[in-house]
Amino acid sequence: MPVEIFVPFYGDPSLLYGAVASVLAQDHPDWTLTVVDDGYPDESVGTFFAALTDHRVRYLRNEVNLGANGNYRRCVSLAGAELLVILGADDELMPNYVRTVLAAHLEFPGAAVIQPGVVVIDEAGRPRTNLLDSVKRRLRPVVVGRREFGGQRLATSLLRGNWLYFPSLAFARVPMTEVGFREGLNVVQDLALVIDLVAGGHHLVVDATTCFRYRRHSASDSSWRALDGSRFVEETTYFQQAAAQMAALGWTRAARAARRHWLSRANALTQLPKAIRAGQRAGAATLARQVVGFRRRGSDARAAADD
Repeated sequence: MPVEIFVPFYGDPSLLYGAVASVLAQDHPDWTLTVVDDGYPDESVGTFFAALTDHRVRYLRNEVNLGANGNYRRCVSLAGAELLVILGADDELMPNYVRTVLAAHLEFPGAAVIQPGVVVIDEAGRPRTNLLDSVKRRLRPVVVGRREFGGQRLATSLLRGNWLYFPSLAFARVPMTEVGFREGLNVVQDLALVIDLVAGGHHLVVDATTCFRYRRHSASDSSWRALDGSRFVEETTYFQQAAAQMAALGWTRAARAARRHWLSRANALTQLPKAIRAGQRAGAATLARQVVGFRRRGSDARAAADD
């Protein structure tokens, strides 16, 4: 039962090669790797893959640039195995990743999503911690071994503060392909996908085993979108939609968490000084509007902690 790993690529080739090396170094052989190049202007990438001899690796190049969301959806459309992973082109698997998610799938075969343990690294591959990751660790359920979650409790937790690391997730292919990524989302499509799965009655497994290295650095797509403010515009629009979605299910606590989305607002506050220093005037204005909204709802953040 192989784990099908996809890498939607458009970025630094050297980091991509590191991601590929981490897949090749797995201590469990049941995996395949497909890199889907979204038209990155560097012919050496194709040359690199042509030189690889492992039959489990394939390289595809889109004829036209699909953008992040479109390339994610193409990866899902290519999947055929029971489990699939959409690995970030700058992230790395630890050698025990495939073994870990397969074991979790065998124990909880009905779960749609598996979140294994993650360590955060910087541009140079060194472990790092910032405020956002510290908060994510506090929000994530404390688990010994593996534990399954679902329903309103899980939706409320994730809408209060998204503690998932999307590139590390392993998905059951059938529910993943049935639900799919929402079109038009480029930053929050990961959370939207998981919430849609949970709303459809599917469950998520948290595995305490650390087996993934998530890279957080200033050059990432989500980082520059945070500074220009577009990340938070997209997030605010999505949380409004999620609140309506949860209300329609009768999940009042989850709807309230979506309306407040206090962690998103708090994140905007941390990005505001960076945008000002970077000369992002329009972005700083957008972030400031988010900060004002967060301050007006300061009591909401405290109330959310008590929900």
